[in-house]
Amino acid sequence: MAKPPLAETGCCPRFDPGPWDEKEIVWKNKLFLKARVFALFHIPLNMDSVMKRDMEIINAAKARPKRAVMLYDETSAFGADVYVAVGKPVAGAKLARISGRFLSKVFEGDYKGTGKLVKEMEGYVAGKAGRAMKRLLFFFTTCPACAKAYGKNYTVLLAEV
Repeated sequence: MAKPPLAETGCCPRFDPGPWDEKEIVWKNKLFLKARVFALFHIPLNMDSVMKRDMEIINAAKARPKRAVMLYDETSAFGADVYVAVGKPVAGAKLARISGRFLSKVFEGDYKGTGKLVKEMEGYVAGKAGRAMKRLLFFFTTCPACAKAYGKNYTVLLAEV
């Protein structure tokens, strides 16, 4: 698998919201490396170290996908599962497959407004005829340093329906 082009920052690629904003996405057994992040009242404590470790594992296995996707599934106020897309199985890593139909919506802004984004996403999903949200995943499109460099801090919310 060809390695994706390096981002302008040397880290995260610039995000294009077009393919993600107000779309319906269907995944069938999409492969991810799965990790756990500890949090204190919804604030991740070890996200940087977990992401660094995961990316080292993915890069060493030459398993970077064409499109980078990192999902954050908050399971409680004290932790979350993190899923990083991979282009192929990674020996020795904890892997997970995600299947489902998701409604996606792109938001721009810092993480302090997360509660408002969730409410807006709930309204968006409720506005779709016959749809109920099963779970909500967050796709943080860039790290904080790249968001600052690009001048945009995009977050995609994916509601499984």
